[in-house]
Amino acid sequence: MKSVDNMTGIRKSAILLLALDEDTAVDVFKHFQPQQIQKISKEMTRLQNISHEEIKLVLEEFHEDLSNSPPVDKYDGYIRSVLTKALGSERASTLIEDVLEQKAGNYGIDALNLMDVPEVAELIRDEHPQIIATILIHLDRQQAAGVLELFEERLRNDVVLRIATFTGVQPAALQELTEVLGGMLDGQNLKRSKMGGARTAAEILNLMNAGQEDTALENIRAYNDELAAKIVDEMFLFENLVDLDDRSIQVLLKQIDTNVLVIALKGAESELVDKFLSNMSQRAGQLVREEMETRGPVRLSQVETEQKAILAIVRKLADSGEIMLSSGDDTYV
Repeated sequence: MKSVDNMTGIRKSAILLLALDEDTAVDVFKHFQPQQIQKISKEMTRLQNISHEEIKLVLEEFHEDLSNSPPVDKYDGYIRSVLTKALGSERASTLIEDVLEQKAGNYGIDALNLMDVPEVAELIRDEHPQIIATILIHLDRQQAAGVLELFEERLRNDVVLRIATFTGVQPAALQELTEVLGGMLDGQNLKRSKMGGARTAAEILNLMNAGQEDTALENIRAYNDELAAKIVDEMFLFENLVDLDDRSIQVLLKQIDTNVLVIALKGAESELVDKFLSNMSQRAGQLVREEMETRGPVRLSQVETEQKAILAIVRKLADSGEIMLSSGDDTYV
């Protein structure tokens, strides 16, 4: 007779969650911390040969009834569905990739990507600006931009400048960073694919609101005009979408809500408007143009917000290789 005495708490949790129906499991996941989700999810992927006897023992320990429990044959598809429902597709994407593809040692920094932006900002705002810059460099660009927007202007500008001039993490600085984040990062090494520099600064600035973006650039320009010019060259602006090929525009259109597009195109150059509409069906293009003409005045801040939202989608599509961007003299995916 098997016993649960030798099972770890993580294993018991994984077995219980796999035995629950999907919606109930989603509700449970919402109460976990990111690191707990990571550990339990990884354990769930290892339970390919779990028996109903073990399930019953675990459920009895938690005073649950096994009689109506479905067979545990969900695994990867189930885990993906549960995590996406619990966390949202964007916040869960990195965790899902790490768990299901079992990329050992790369998940530490992703704990901050799974946290709400205000929580991350509150966690790191009192640290030294160089520490903040080092952390943000290793976050998803959208997450980093959101955190920066919650800082007061002086700190925000200082951090962006440090990101732009960042050349790497010295061992002592890395140790300090690990101590700052403590157990949340679990001592994992940081990913090296998102190091700082002009392009990193540009990618983050692209996702910030226009006023903060301009102020940060002016601060960098006062420090080093050449560096500011490099960042501007690396930035992919909304008007640059006119340079996308038709296939890329068509891929992008599938990801954009029509109402968002209508607002984003308000005030755009006619060439860019035509670029989008010509890649839609005649009827759809006509409806968008009519909506643009009949819609009343729209605040510039709202237009900029929707344009930033589209640029965020563009960046994700480019990072996944689905579209190709051109920036300055370089073309990259």
